[in-house]
Amino acid sequence: MPRELTRLEQIERGLLKKFRGAVWGPFMTAVTQYKLLAPGDRIAVCVSGGKDSALLAVLMRMLSRHSEVPFELRYLAMDPGYSEKNKQRLLDNATLLELPVTVFESDIFRVVESLPGTPCYLCARMRRGHLYNQARELGCNKIALGHHFSDVTETVLMGLLYSAQYQTMMPKLHSQNFPGLELIRPLYRVHEDDIAAWARHSGLAFLQCACHVAERDAAGCHGSKRQEIKELLRELRKANPNVEKNIFNSVHRVNLETVIGYTSGGKEVSFLDEYEEKRPGV
Repeated sequence: MPRELTRLEQIERGLLKKFRGAVWGPFMTAVTQYKLLAPGDRIAVCVSGGKDSALLAVLMRMLSRHSEVPFELRYLAMDPGYSEKNKQRLLDNATLLELPVTVFESDIFRVVESLPGTPCYLCARMRRGHLYNQARELGCNKIALGHHFSDVTETVLMGLLYSAQYQTMMPKLHSQNFPGLELIRPLYRVHEDDIAAWARHSGLAFLQCACHVAERDAAGCHGSKRQEIKELLRELRKANPNVEKNIFNSVHRVNLETVIGYTSGGKEVSFLDEYEEKRPGV
């Protein structure tokens, strides 16, 4: 009689079967297309307690067992001031998923909760700095975050509508403040809706927006600019189901011949700089 699969084995099998096209395939495409792995990497997979980072941790461990590129994994979780209930949920999920998580504490929630509005951007930057520092202490040369396809498209629109610039979230990035450390985003091509479908199928309860700002404010995380963009995209998809795909592809197909200006290496470049030199016949 065949042995009954454990909960974790069922989750991993589901990723290779039911979610192969929606999750495993795009994950592997991002890893190879953007060259996110190199032999000898020691990668700190950052686990926040949410569905995105949990999926990332499971996928990275599965990849480590089958990859021809040898690399090591460390699982890193920060408690920025979670309630006891939320912290326990993070730990329980880590146990069920068999993730040997190193947990460290910070006072980020205490710092940002005194600020007006929804200081999500500042909170994210502070958390990133703490994670880089802890990853370095673990001897890692890379940190992996759970940002996904939808984060990429939302960032493009946020830049256009609120910052008057065309930019996106890069699939990998060298740290400016922590030399030798690199950030990678293996879920870069995985859609948020597919991650949500996986989370429901897994049967696990993940943290949502667990910060104190969300707890004190009825709008919580839903009052952020990113949430506004999510709602905008939801409306745009009603008329054009491919709108997010088109935004995502646009950052891969920028035509500098039709751009008025751009920044490279901290220097502003204008189309006028070489306009006359490009005149036909010159």
